[in-house]
Amino acid sequence: MNSSRYINDVFCQWPSKPIGLIEIIGGSYLCVKPEIAYKRLISALFKKNFAIHAWSFIPIFDHQIQANHAWKSFRSCKQILEKRVGSFFQPIRIGHSLGCKLHLLSPDGGTSCKGFLAISFNNFAANKSIPMLKKISHKLNFQTEFTPSPNETLNLINKYYEQQNNLIISFENDNLDQGYILLECLKQRGLDNSKRLKLDGDHLTPVSLGLREKLLRSKFKDSSKYKSIDSIVNLIYKWDI
Repeated sequence: MNSSRYINDVFCQWPSKPIGLIEIIGGSYLCVKPEIAYKRLISALFKKNFAIHAWSFIPIFDHQIQANHAWKSFRSCKQILEKRVGSFFQPIRIGHSLGCKLHLLSPDGGTSCKGFLAISFNNFAANKSIPMLKKISHKLNFQTEFTPSPNETLNLINKYYEQQNNLIISFENDNLDQGYILLECLKQRGLDNSKRLKLDGDHLTPVSLGLREKLLRSKFKDSSKYKSIDSIVNLIYKWDI
């Protein structure tokens, strides 16, 4: 078995004998086609014989609804995979940017996974995350905020998120990263194995090269363009959880 397909809004790529399962939620504007936006990351994990489930979605203001939707979609895809290969999988979850928040708001509190890799976590208010929203909302005299709000999100993580094995990845040149806030929030829960690691790169480092070139209009040297992605993949492969 070596196939890729969409099931319940989830891009699924399965090796013939998977050693584990990865559940990925990407960032805003990148999450519509995760198999393209995160092609390098997905391909590298697949080569390590991980089954890949990457949720495709269009971001809305209600992040809790989307977190619930993602969890249900991942659960149904996992059941299909397990039935096909005859094995039970406790997945490793990966989030990038907004995807981190959605995994952290999962209705199971992270208890159904082995561990969580949060890449470039951020938890900004809507008027900072969406260009022009603040100006438009003032002109039209309305207030718009994500549900839950940034403060509410941290409170929910502190109160309901139970997973102890969390690895937070931040990049040296990422001005959008708030991984330090997430680590502080997780540590407040008491028993916790969460760690934070800094790598070379920026907010779009996990994104595949072709898309990055279009977004940044810059050139990358072959010798260094994939180094951080490969480091992340090796960390996952060797992660002692």
